[in-house]
Amino acid sequence: MTQSALSKLTILPTTAALTGRVMPPGSKSITNRALLVAALAKGTSRLSGALKSDDTRYMAQALRDMGVEIAEPDETSFIVTSDGRLKAPTAPLFLGNAGTATRFLTAAAALVDGTVVVDGDEHMRKRPILPLVAALTRLGVAIEALSGCPPVTIQGQGGFDGGLVEVDGGLSSQYVSALLMAGACARNPVDVVLTGQEIGARGYVDLTLATMRAFGAEVSEPESGGWRIAPTGYVAIDYLIEPDASAATYLWAAEVLTGGAIDLGVPASAFTQPDAKAHALIAAFPNLPAVIDGSQMQDAVPTLAVLAAFNRTPVRFTGIANLRVKECDRVAALAQGLSRIRPGLGVEEGDDLLVASDPALAGQTLPAEIDTFADHRIAMSFALAGLKIGGITILDPGCVAKTYPDYWRALGSLGVRFEGELP
Repeated sequence: MTQSALSKLTILPTTAALTGRVMPPGSKSITNRALLVAALAKGTSRLSGALKSDDTRYMAQALRDMGVEIAEPDETSFIVTSDGRLKAPTAPLFLGNAGTATRFLTAAAALVDGTVVVDGDEHMRKRPILPLVAALTRLGVAIEALSGCPPVTIQGQGGFDGGLVEVDGGLSSQYVSALLMAGACARNPVDVVLTGQEIGARGYVDLTLATMRAFGAEVSEPESGGWRIAPTGYVAIDYLIEPDASAATYLWAAEVLTGGAIDLGVPASAFTQPDAKAHALIAAFPNLPAVIDGSQMQDAVPTLAVLAAFNRTPVRFTGIANLRVKECDRVAALAQGLSRIRPGLGVEEGDDLLVASDPALAGQTLPAEIDTFADHRIAMSFALAGLKIGGITILDPGCVAKTYPDYWRALGSLGVRFEGELP
């Protein structure tokens, strides 16, 4: 269903503590990194614990279109067989609104001998990619993105020589990760250096490095900063993908909101993804700190913002300017959704978000239709408000398929009830 078809789902508040076992899906971030690196490795790799969602299916299909054999023997595995080379596709690569797939494949397309067009949906065509285009241009890649956003056209020459490249990672760490992963397949070493100190969610670069090294890449971090990638290429391996920490944040929040006990099958300490940092904050509820810097756990901010509505004291979210260039302008979407519940509950102040917390919201009926802007994280986070407030309706609930297709059924398995048809 689509929002234009007036698809909607109303969450019915629960007075019971949510208890049970829910295993989050595999990490989207790691799955898409592993798919690309496995496609650049000669041989057969088995990726276990993987996420099957819109974003990862776009990545897998694009790689198939570039000559890689990808089998899916079960719901959580990909078997990737490649000769280590990507081939020019016969048509533009359509990647929906998958930021990881779009940014990563833009850099990887420089390894192709031929023309590659990387494109997406109307939302992806509003998401900036110029810093990555500029960096690849400095490496000698013939590339253009006329609007500064997709579509991007790459005239691949079968690879690039390597050398020093500076990149602005302030808008997105995905630009840096894209260069790092492609860099291992360059003809000579590649030195990736940040133009400034700011980088969106540095922890995601660490995820990239861990995946690369698992597949045989050699990456060092000189004292001067940045990264040096040796031209090793990759080797095929069997690789286990951990559960998605961003998805886990909704379940951690549902647990503290209802006084429940939800077993995720893995302790918070076992996650290596940046959003796992949110667990310590969620555990402090209803005494969240007055200021939360969301810069290094960006995808957890929607969860924390909705949770903050029920906190004992107001919460200001800082370091979240990058949320304006995600699947939607999440700062604006969060402020709008919160203020539909109660005027002034969420307020934009510059690029900050101020949540005027009020524990007395719990138990009230405050009918509000939440516009998700086709953003999975807006849908999943505002569902949490519906656990405690009557009348919360999520528009376009099917958008959760981007990263967590079974989200509504997972909540249902814990005892949450809905009005409307589950997508």
